[in-house]
Amino acid sequence: MDIRLDDLKGSEIAELIGEHLHSMTLHSPPESIHALDLEKLRQPDITFWSAWECSELLGCAALKELDPRHGEVKSMKTSPQHLRKGVAKQLLQHLIEEAKRRGYQRISLETGSMEAFEAAKRLYVQFGFTYCEPFADYKEDPNSVFMTKEL
Repeated sequence: MDIRLDDLKGSEIAELIGEHLHSMTLHSPPESIHALDLEKLRQPDITFWSAWECSELLGCAALKELDPRHGEVKSMKTSPQHLRKGVAKQLLQHLIEEAKRRGYQRISLETGSMEAFEAAKRLYVQFGFTYCEPFADYKEDPNSVFMTKEL
């Protein structure tokens, strides 16, 4: 698997982000969707990576700098045809290593509270994330859970 910086200009990544946004609408009410579209992912405080095997897109993930000591996992998505192949694990490990390299002391995330997000929450727990209060600009929301990991 080749994990590389991505400029979000390719059609494959646009399609995957579109699928990600659509899947959020199936499981969360609009006011509880915190997934970012392509334009928001291009902001200077966000670094975006895609994972490839030859010319096939496997998944993507982003790291948003909240402050010089705190990062946020954004846009973790595995291509549907590559689920349960370890793509998300490798992407999450990449984000954690990058956060450490940047000197972050903590990395956090928001995900859904519904059944559709159980596999993601199990993955985060496996990597040492624990449940926490809302961080950054997030507010308490019954449709969201917040997790963090000290680095």
